[in-house]
Amino acid sequence: MTSTQAFKTALANIAGEVNAELDRLLPEVAGPEGRVVDAMRYAALDGGKRLRPFLAVASSDLFGVPRASSLRVGAAIEMVHCYSLVHDDLPAMDDDDLRRGRPTVHRKFDEATAILAGDALLTEAFAVLAAPDTHADGAVRAALVAELARAAGAAGMVGGQMIDLLAGGLALDANGLARLQNLKTGCLIAIGCRAGAVLGGQGPEVVEALGAYGLSMGLAFQIADDVLDVEGSAAETGKATGKDAAAGKATFVSRLGLEGAKNYARSLADEAVAHLGRFGEKAALLREAAAFSATRRS
Repeated sequence: MTSTQAFKTALANIAGEVNAELDRLLPEVAGPEGRVVDAMRYAALDGGKRLRPFLAVASSDLFGVPRASSLRVGAAIEMVHCYSLVHDDLPAMDDDDLRRGRPTVHRKFDEATAILAGDALLTEAFAVLAAPDTHADGAVRAALVAELARAAGAAGMVGGQMIDLLAGGLALDANGLARLQNLKTGCLIAIGCRAGAVLGGQGPEVVEALGAYGLSMGLAFQIADDVLDVEGSAAETGKATGKDAAAGKATFVSRLGLEGAKNYARSLADEAVAHLGRFGEKAALLREAAAFSATRRS
């Protein structure tokens, strides 16, 4: 088995474990409130690559963290990611009808239920991290909560989304786009990598090294998304393509050209790999994940 095949197998296997964990953490509920839980489950159990929880598990494996702990952390991060997608798809944001090949949550249910489902997924993520089942040490659990709060809030993902909504009037160059995407996408990818080091009891230097890997990888991942919006199809991506160009939206392709964007993504993948030097062969899956982020087709 090649290293690329080993990565794809590990990604699929961990995705299966994460799906089972999400199913367990989000049980169905009877009564009228069950509708919002159904919407939460629809959003969270719709497949997807589960890249963010994969990174949490793979980075935790570097330090021998029990899989039960890293899966809970990965599931919490995925809940936040899924909440962000639910809200991002709303008419007030990107106004999308399709996500991962299925109707978006507000189309399947309604806008109010979609908002509540996103709110509940975000809240539940912190409940999962704060529970003793995630880690016996309360200080570690508090550190995980703080890490996720920073990554998801105004200094991270939400701040990036705000910049994205204003981007049409900001005339962002490539550097401005990189900052936007580091906040909007990169922070939530990096948190999985940082969380593995926190779970593993590592010091700030290791946490920062894995976080830097995640940010470089996250930016490569987003550039690949911009490329797919131009070159890909709805069948490949599970969502509408060509929307960025139609809306006149600033992307890395519009700023750097198609080949320039691809080259930049590959250089970022190399940059990400460089941050893994201290971990040797133990980080083989993370190195493959970086290469995947720059060249993915879905």
